[in-house]
Amino acid sequence: MTSLTTADMLARLVSFDTTSRNSNLELIAFVRSWLDEHGIPYRVSTDRDGRKANLHAIIGPQTEGGIALSGHVDTVPVDGQAWSADPFALRRTDGKLFARGACDMKGFVAACLAAVPALKARALGKPVHLFITYDEEVGCWGAQRLIEDVAASGLRPDLCIVGEPTGMQPVLAHKGKLNLGVTVRGKPGHSSEPAKGVNAVHAAAEAIAWVAAEARRLAKEGPFEDGFDPPHTTIHVGTVEGGTILNIIPERASFTMEWRHIPADDPHLAMQRLQRYVAETIEPAMHAVDPRTGFDWEIQLEMPGLSLSPDHALTTLVKQLTGANATGKVSYGTEGGYYEKAGIPAIVCGPGHIAQAHQPDEWIAESELAACDAFIRRLADRLSG
Repeated sequence: MTSLTTADMLARLVSFDTTSRNSNLELIAFVRSWLDEHGIPYRVSTDRDGRKANLHAIIGPQTEGGIALSGHVDTVPVDGQAWSADPFALRRTDGKLFARGACDMKGFVAACLAAVPALKARALGKPVHLFITYDEEVGCWGAQRLIEDVAASGLRPDLCIVGEPTGMQPVLAHKGKLNLGVTVRGKPGHSSEPAKGVNAVHAAAEAIAWVAAEARRLAKEGPFEDGFDPPHTTIHVGTVEGGTILNIIPERASFTMEWRHIPADDPHLAMQRLQRYVAETIEPAMHAVDPRTGFDWEIQLEMPGLSLSPDHALTTLVKQLTGANATGKVSYGTEGGYYEKAGIPAIVCGPGHIAQAHQPDEWIAESELAACDAFIRRLADRLSG
């Protein structure tokens, strides 16, 4: 049977342009052929249109239990970035491997797939599950679909390791996220008679000013949780649109915003504070001119946070496998929060560093992949011991 090094496997994976806007089916077809060659059973679940697929493979006993190694294979775009070479051809320079997705997070997936022949050869007492997902970068839609399929199959692992880039250091917690789309309905008119219209841009700006003040309050008053950077919930507006031409009172405006919240904060309560402020302070003057004006709210994404106990068996296991003495927390989100919410305790630990991800000339150190290979070997030792 064929064997590939992790670097060779990574070269195959990055050759597929799986930017989230694209289909990932060609990459999944390659993975399926690799698993077929080695006699590894798997399940495939797709999105609604059948353009993207997850894969759930099981090495060892074909039962529930054991541990999952989870990674997404979609990537962020390269558009507008100054790459020094083809971003979809792996390039090796001075111990670094360059390509889109090399760090985030095809490097971890490559290590898992390269380990398949060795894992199959072991007398595993418990199964090793491979979770390969789509659309993590745009909402973790693949992981949510995979969780449904795992529940339907009855083949749920006991634990999950999400291989996002952490320098092979165990991360026990990350912030949750709530994305909110806000649309403001105004009343148009000529700008020379502002009292006869309702300026949607002005109303949106008042709400955005509240968001800015709330961001300052959170930074000053908290609540705070050690280990996160920053150690408090954050809030910000990312996009704003509105108006047509200068001499027309804007009829419509919109903005998108997000909360990245620590476990102690409920983002729904935070959203209600904003909505209450709008209802009590901004909308009354709008309604006095035209009751049809006002604000509309749409939750676009909710990403659950992750919070694994330092005393959990999975924490102990991953610390032993990595040799790490400490654990960490991160402010970015992962699929781990969804697995935890579904009843599968999860931890984040993978090769590379987040600072190298999403950048032009994204890279991962070969030494990081070697450390990940050793981690998987030690996991196999534990499961076959």
